[in-house]
Amino acid sequence: MLLHGAGMDSRLWDAVVPELARHHDVIRYDARGLGRSAPPGKPFSDVEDLCAVLDHFRLRQAALVGLSMGGETALDFTLTHPERVTALALVGASVSGHVWPQSPELSAYATARREHQTATLVELELTIWAAMGRTAPGGELIETMVASNAERRVVSEQHCVVSAGRDAEPNLGEIAAPTLVIHGGHDHPEIAVIAQRLVTDIPNARCETIPDADHYLPLRTPGRLTELLLSHLP
Repeated sequence: MLLHGAGMDSRLWDAVVPELARHHDVIRYDARGLGRSAPPGKPFSDVEDLCAVLDHFRLRQAALVGLSMGGETALDFTLTHPERVTALALVGASVSGHVWPQSPELSAYATARREHQTATLVELELTIWAAMGRTAPGGELIETMVASNAERRVVSEQHCVVSAGRDAEPNLGEIAAPTLVIHGGHDHPEIAVIAQRLVTDIPNARCETIPDADHYLPLRTPGRLTELLLSHLP
């Protein structure tokens, strides 16, 4: 199960799916309100949505591969439904409960999300998270995804409900699923901090850094990412 990040959609995995699907049954979907999914009209939970997708396909268990917000969802789901997760791959993952450092760029990013400044949000998304730029691999698709999802994203985030007390960071030691943590060398520095916390606190987790990638790692270095996933997934 492939889970994309905020402001993205399932196209994030375009360059990874073909080879991965030669060895595994692969499912990817657009998180609610993003990509081709319908905009939310009522409160929803991303964890409950993941559960609903698994149930739709009658899957008792799955390996979860999540990037950024998708990694956060995968962690929260694993802590809630540990019996349903066979393995975790956390790619440039965020984690619920993590306190991000204050900085002008991250404050501006949060303000743009909160105040529906979609043009500013697109600019900051590409500056902060797609730091390698348009000329790097996947650059054109990244810009297309970010622009097409900016308005949808702020609407979706208004309706997304985060359950009280579900923070994963203090509870990482409870995770028993085999876990691989991956991040890009050009990602935001705090992602490396989170990666270190994940690999330290999750029992037997291991970490891989891909030097030539930013936050959009599946489009920047799909070959290396696929290689790591195939070596990890059961």
